[in-house]
Amino acid sequence: MVVKFTKMSGAGNDFVLIDNRAQTIPLDAAQAARLCDRHWGIGADGLIVLKPCASGKADWAWDFYNSDGSLAEMCGNGARCFGRFVRRLTSAQNGFTFETRAGVVTARFKGEAVAVTLTAPRDMRLQEMISLSIGPTAIHSLDTGVPQAVLFVPDADRAMVLNLGSEIRHHPHFAPRGTNVNFVQLPGGNAIRVRTYERGVEGETLACGTGVTASALIAAELHHLQSPVAVQVLGGKVLDVSFEKSGGQFTNVVLSGPADFVFEGRIELTDPLENRAAAGP
Repeated sequence: MVVKFTKMSGAGNDFVLIDNRAQTIPLDAAQAARLCDRHWGIGADGLIVLKPCASGKADWAWDFYNSDGSLAEMCGNGARCFGRFVRRLTSAQNGFTFETRAGVVTARFKGEAVAVTLTAPRDMRLQEMISLSIGPTAIHSLDTGVPQAVLFVPDADRAMVLNLGSEIRHHPHFAPRGTNVNFVQLPGGNAIRVRTYERGVEGETLACGTGVTASALIAAELHHLQSPVAVQVLGGKVLDVSFEKSGGQFTNVVLSGPADFVFEGRIELTDPLENRAAAGP
């Protein structure tokens, strides 16, 4: 089967998007990983599949695959790209809702930028001392649709993102789900810089929307930053995280930033039955 795809970038976090509203395209984890492979496929941090919302809770729904083929609960940069993708395909000019594994998300448009209202953050934990190879380290965590760990560092450019990020991502403290790991610098003013090690990609990405959001909210909690927080990511772009806070809880959390079309094309999918047969029993 030959399938049409769109390649998009959300602040350097790149995705392959496929329209499966007709539910005629069979996809599995192995195909998702191949499409995201930068040598044998299109190349992306994730695959996003548009489909009808079976539950009736939202206008649309998605399946989001990490580049290793695993299904993810949520992705903030992917959500913004999904917003522009659906807007191009449908009559949704002002905004729409879509269902993710983390809950229902709202996308709205600001010219070529997209603002997504995320699901309510939960399970904030601050100043947990965790034993690492560099010694006991204070780590903060928050679930913004995806579990996130946050470390404040003096210089994001010098952060050991790959080695330390992998160690924390697989640390027993965050088992069994694992976690994304965000290295956050406070450069001054109402802004932060963030570098992120993403589970499912198993490496650093140029941006992570849910990681940016967790970093901004924890910076607001611990360092009294105000809404909106400007967040510079490795890809050089700046994202905005706005929020309200009442009774110690963050609500109306919105991630805003660019979502760019890169190119379109067609690619042949392998049969899922062939993938399973090749994998063996």
